[in-house]
Amino acid sequence: MSLRPRLHSRAPLNALRPPYGASRARLTRYNSSTSGSGSSVSSGSLVPYLIIGSIGGGTALAVKDKLDNWFKKPEPSAEAHSESAPTPAPATKEESGVKPYANADECKAAIEELRAALPGEGQVKTDPKLLQTYGHSDNSYHPDSPHAVIVRPTSTEDVVKIVNIARKYRMPVTPYSGATSLEGHYAGFSTGSICIDMGLMNKILEIHANDADLVCQPAAKWEDINAHLKEQGLPLFFPLDPGPGATIGGMIGTGCSGTNAVRYGTARAEWFLNLTVVLPSGEVIKTKQRARKSSTGFDTTKLFVGAEGTLGVVTEATLRLAPLLPTKVAMAQFNDVGHAVSAVQEILQSPYGSHVQCVELLDDNMMSAINGAGLLDDPLPVQDSLFFKLQGSPDTVAATAKTIQKIASAHGSQTFEFAKTDEEADALWMNRKYALNATLSSSPGSRCWTTDVCVPVSRLPELVYETKKDLAKAGIKSTIVGHVGDGNFHSLMLFQDESELPGINAASDRLVKRALALEGTCTGEHGVGVGKKKYLIKELGQSTVDLMWTIKNAVDPLNIMNPGKLYPDVEKKP
Repeated sequence: MSLRPRLHSRAPLNALRPPYGASRARLTRYNSSTSGSGSSVSSGSLVPYLIIGSIGGGTALAVKDKLDNWFKKPEPSAEAHSESAPTPAPATKEESGVKPYANADECKAAIEELRAALPGEGQVKTDPKLLQTYGHSDNSYHPDSPHAVIVRPTSTEDVVKIVNIARKYRMPVTPYSGATSLEGHYAGFSTGSICIDMGLMNKILEIHANDADLVCQPAAKWEDINAHLKEQGLPLFFPLDPGPGATIGGMIGTGCSGTNAVRYGTARAEWFLNLTVVLPSGEVIKTKQRARKSSTGFDTTKLFVGAEGTLGVVTEATLRLAPLLPTKVAMAQFNDVGHAVSAVQEILQSPYGSHVQCVELLDDNMMSAINGAGLLDDPLPVQDSLFFKLQGSPDTVAATAKTIQKIASAHGSQTFEFAKTDEEADALWMNRKYALNATLSSSPGSRCWTTDVCVPVSRLPELVYETKKDLAKAGIKSTIVGHVGDGNFHSLMLFQDESELPGINAASDRLVKRALALEGTCTGEHGVGVGKKKYLIKELGQSTVDLMWTIKNAVDPLNIMNPGKLYPDVEKKP
């Protein structure tokens, strides 16, 4: 396979100017992709898109592949649709003189225009069960709502058509892909919304091996991208590693990170060199060129990183790649989190700190769950534990491991293991990889509420201690797993009956407020969505939130892009 072909065609710029209303944003640069080009990284499976949210931290599961079968079913008749599909309630409130959201008749008219604009088989669906599935997540316990229609574009041109129709009728748009969100990012809108399933746009379009970057569509999964690079024999990888099934679009939308963040940073670093975005106006922009750096004006790429699909729909991204280095795994155990964190701080500040790719904290409850799940032939002591990935040459990795062992011992660690082979490394890292499954297996029949916060690393021991004390007092069984190198941790709270949800929600609320009091954030990597927008004013301040609204109103004056997410529930300012 050639690694550097241009795999997609260009369309005339004039063809993409919005037919409805005056354009406000300047159309700059456009790349479209045809449905048949590129290298698929999803083997035809349904990867429902979410420019807004992968999940950010890596514990959610992707939507089951059985959804693929829905797109093979015949579409119900118009009569059947009118009787069985949910009827969107008409908007009743005028917003500063702006046209209300589409009423029931306008939603139906928009759906008919979508069918005409996207005539391909299975590109437009209104099956009620499918609408409910796409608006709901088993990974989230936040309020949700079904969509009015599901559309499946295959190109940037298709997305432009969808957005133009949405704007004409003022019908909300929700992009969707990996379905791993934990904060309700892809729930439908109550008046009737268009869910843009980006799953067919899952291709790698270009690989520039000499420049260590690639261009892909938004439904490409980070795992599949790295597998494809390995298949091509390229010693490169994309280092952002949130949960299994997360897609590039969702990773952009939430500003994600993962276990590699201590070494490679987050999505807000330089890993996205440019984006192709369809704006609410229907115009298409490319945020910058492919150069590694630029000092020309605003960094508009980052305007969309963390915007959760509220400013536009990403249809292409250029990803910066990193050299793929040999790795090994080590583990150290401690009597408490305080000593573990102190050891990590000293390790990262040592001459070998730059060779630590990951450093993960699993608390004593998590280690007990892992032992109980039978993941290990020889159970480990039930103590707060650190798991490290080390990278570099064999000599460098060996020296780094010795440094970690010495520092850990000085902080009270009496258990240290270093995997000398790849097989040993895989077996040791499996403890971290299957943390969620181990937690669930520790309490058969339970479900899990997962949330994340992040604080300055020095404040992490206090946060973990107070959280564990609070959860024990509330009678909530839980485990903790954290990216201890940057102060981010996930609390996995178990429950068996929905009557327990108010107590779980209250405990999550106390955790967030505790993190904010320690100069932290309500979310380190999962994103805001529906679940955490109420904390933004307290965390960022009213003036910063007002600035966010100013940008939102300038780019999306009709507020059709994923409304109800990210921004606190305040009156939209004229």
